[in-house]
Amino acid sequence: MEEKGLKISIAHLYPKLLNLYGDRGNVITLIKRCQWRGIEVDFEEINIGDNIKDHDLYFIGGGQDKQQEEVKDELFSKKNELLAQRDDGAVFLGICGGYQLFGHYYKPHGKDKLEGISLMDAYTVAGNKRFIGNVTVKTDFLTPDTLVGFENHSGLTYLEGDSKPLGKTVVGNGNNGKDKFEGGRYKNVFGTYLHGSLLPKNPHFADYLISLALEKRYGKKIILSELEDSFETEAHKSVIGKAY
Repeated sequence: MEEKGLKISIAHLYPKLLNLYGDRGNVITLIKRCQWRGIEVDFEEINIGDNIKDHDLYFIGGGQDKQQEEVKDELFSKKNELLAQRDDGAVFLGICGGYQLFGHYYKPHGKDKLEGISLMDAYTVAGNKRFIGNVTVKTDFLTPDTLVGFENHSGLTYLEGDSKPLGKTVVGNGNNGKDKFEGGRYKNVFGTYLHGSLLPKNPHFADYLISLALEKRYGKKIILSELEDSFETEAHKSVIGKAY
């Protein structure tokens, strides 16, 4: 199938509250990599009070505890809609605080649990140490097989059931500093602590997400044409294996 004439719909969830450390750059990357190929993008920002329409790909960024508290009730009210979208093949990417809310709950210090929407089988509790620095992750589903980014979190995330990690940490702490896992994935749901922004330095992951979203819309695998990614590839390679 030719890429020209294809269309994809992308939603950015709660960008006014959850947009730490340049997370919006992930959405910009997804949109531009589609447009450079001639793929039409239907983009929508969804903020507090907005209805959630059906989309092919949903993105949510990170925030501090206060912003997560402001978002969690609104997000939880959309839980059934988003679970239905997940089961219909929609793609989700959550960064840091957004990743935590993809699980069952986040338990801050001295406060009640923030209920998540259970897009994946995972939970997060507040830790006593902040993990800060560069991260290199080895995956088993991407080519090239590395992901790079920058972590800055004290939450400790644990995967359960059918949730798998994005990969194993080569450098950095990842989900909890103990099991060597970073991020989580279940069906087409992906969560990670990698800021940076993540996708500009990992164009192969951006394309993987776009491909899944197109497959959801059209019901068949679509091979994306290659882009001139020398700058992005150099940015990726330049931090592989480097600690902060």
